[in-house]
Amino acid sequence: MQVSWLSRPLNAVAVSILFILAFTIPTPASAQVLKIVVDDTIQPITAEYISRAAEQAGNNNNQALLIELNTPGGLVSSTREIIQSITSSRVPVIVFVTPTGGHAGSAGIFILECADIAAMAPGTAAGAAHPVALIGPMQLKTDDEMKQKIENDAAALMRSVTSKRGRNIEAAESAVRQSKSFTEQEALTAHLIDYVASSPEDLFRQMQGRPFKRFNGEGDTLNLVGQTILDYHMTVKERVLDVLMDPNIAFLLLAIGALALYIEFNHPGAVIPGTVGVVFILLAIFALNLLPTRFAALGLILGAFALFAAEAKFASHGILTIGGIILLTLGGLLLVDAPIPQMRVHLVTALAVSVPFGIITAFLMTIAVRARRNKVVTGAQGLVGETGVAQTALSPHGKVFVHGELWDAIASTPLAVGELVRVKNVDGLMLQVVPLGAAAPEPSAKTTLA
Repeated sequence: MQVSWLSRPLNAVAVSILFILAFTIPTPASAQVLKIVVDDTIQPITAEYISRAAEQAGNNNNQALLIELNTPGGLVSSTREIIQSITSSRVPVIVFVTPTGGHAGSAGIFILECADIAAMAPGTAAGAAHPVALIGPMQLKTDDEMKQKIENDAAALMRSVTSKRGRNIEAAESAVRQSKSFTEQEALTAHLIDYVASSPEDLFRQMQGRPFKRFNGEGDTLNLVGQTILDYHMTVKERVLDVLMDPNIAFLLLAIGALALYIEFNHPGAVIPGTVGVVFILLAIFALNLLPTRFAALGLILGAFALFAAEAKFASHGILTIGGIILLTLGGLLLVDAPIPQMRVHLVTALAVSVPFGIITAFLMTIAVRARRNKVVTGAQGLVGETGVAQTALSPHGKVFVHGELWDAIASTPLAVGELVRVKNVDGLMLQVVPLGAAAPEPSAKTTLA
């Protein structure tokens, strides 16, 4: 009986120790698949997201990283960063073009071909990867040479990643040099991809136990059927920056920031417009710094502001405003020199910003200039030119009623009670008045009011 009584606390202690050890001793990560979704253009934030996911999959000892891809393309520099992240990943990377109707356009096919396992869903496409030069047609000969260099460089990159995976080099290169696009079945037949699957689970069943070649040339297999798929999302910072990377958003922030600063300059001390203007402009500059920005376009935008200001000063009956709207629209359209239309400022956005902005700015500037030219209506100068009534006879001193107040006055000529007078000048608390029929006085710059 005594042994049984002692065993109870000992068992309780043992259970407590095992419970603590269960939560303190690290256990190996389970064999899971880390999944990210790239449904956007290929730009620096996308590259950062994929790089972070590849590193996280390696740290977690996941069996594979699954990238569900749907992109129209993007920047070559970001594409190279993504290729480097995929090829140096410690875990196999699966790129799956999905959903139905999606595509891996331009830069997307480079990402697809560099993957350890490339797959596409039914009704998807990949290709059209011919590079677009980020320079304008200034000299035809120079442009032709530059385009050829860029094309050769892109073709070499495609050959490199495709050959390492044992895929069809010629077909992949044709997507670069001839802008060819492939449906999922054409890509499978041409051996550009490894599988056509309707879902990740279907893909995992098809690739179960089948060997594939990693970028370093080593063979490997994956058994992912029944494995848990973990979603890996963007951080809050990446989501915010991803929105800012939209050229339309960046242009809109730039325009609103400029308008807010103008309001602050015309209403000093308002604080809120100035704060909004500085924040918006800094955000726009940050986004444009990451995008291929034409600085000549910024010159066009500044020229538009100059024309808006000139309209208020010279009153050209709208001609300068129209010129400013045209310059602002062109500046917006040319602001971002991206290789695909999805990464440029749209015409609708440029017009939606330029036309209201031009009209509002010209209107505000016109009001400001007119306000400066208007006659002062407060203080001593506000009394000059006002009409009053003589309350007593002025010979020459007396009382006059002006602007709802009774003033001491001195007249240049004798005036009778009730006669209308006009204020000619103000000297301290004394008004100098003349008969109403006299010529209107000119305000004196030396007029003071005690």
